[in-house]
Amino acid sequence: MAKNNKVILAYSGGLDTSVILKWLIVERGYEVVTVTADLGQEDDLDGVEPKALKTGATKAYISRRTTSTTCSVPAPRMKAAIAWALPSPVR
Repeated sequence: MAKNNKVILAYSGGLDTSVILKWLIVERGYEVVTVTADLGQEDDLDGVEPKALKTGATKAYISRRTTSTTCSVPAPRMKAAIAWALPSPVR
């Protein structure tokens, strides 16, 4: 168990990140701060902050970044990072 350790969790409010949020608190003893990025997607993020706090996060932030630059620049970079991190197929 961690003592006095704090982690930041990229939190969507969905099942997967809600489960890992609770797991980090209960099983690992972390203090968890959540961050949710609004990049202009059509998802409604109004309930994300209360859900994170109800699930046990000590703080919950929503970063609202909806300019055209913010929406167009990260996606290709994230796709490239994911492609780089995936194992290459065995031939």
